Amino acid sequence: MIKTIYILNGPNLNLLGTREPEIYGAATLTDIEDACAEKCKAAGYGLSFHQSNIEGEIVDQIQRAGKDGVAVLINAAAYTHTSVAIYDGLKTLSIPVIEVHISQPASRESFRQQSFIAPVATGSISGFGTNSYLLAIDAAIDSLK
Repeated sequence: MIKTIYILNGPNLNLLGTREPEIYGAATLTDIEDACAEKCKAAGYGLSFHQSNIEGEIVDQIQRAGKDGVAVLINAAAYTHTSVAIYDGLKTLSIPVIEVHISQPASRESFRQQSFIAPVATGSISGFGTNSYLLAIDAAIDSLK
C-alpha cells in the first residue's frame, strides 16, 4: 500500500495566483499541487491534496489523514489564528504535522503572529513562497525515517 502525505489548505488559498500576488506570488493552488505531486511521487509517496473554505471540512480531512496518511502538511491560512477545532483535530494525530505558510506570518499583522497550529505541529515552515510546501514535504519525509 502506498504511503500518503496529506496536504490541507484553508480559506482563500483557492484564490492564489490572483489574491495579493505581492505577498503570495503568481503560482496557483493547482501549480502548487502539481509540484507537490511530482515531489511526492519521486520520493515514493502518494499525495492527498485538499482545499476548503469551510473549517469543518478541514477537520474531516485531518481525521481522514489520521486513518489513511503518514503525515499532514497544513496551511490553515486564516484558520491558523482562530481555529480551536483544527487545533483539536491535529492534536489527536500520531503522525508528523508540518505547519506551512507561503508568507512569513511573523513579519505581517500582529494578529497573524499567534498560531493555534504551532503547539501541535512537529515543525513549521514559512516565508519561502510556494517553496514552503516542497520544503515541508522534505521535512515530513525526513521525520518519517
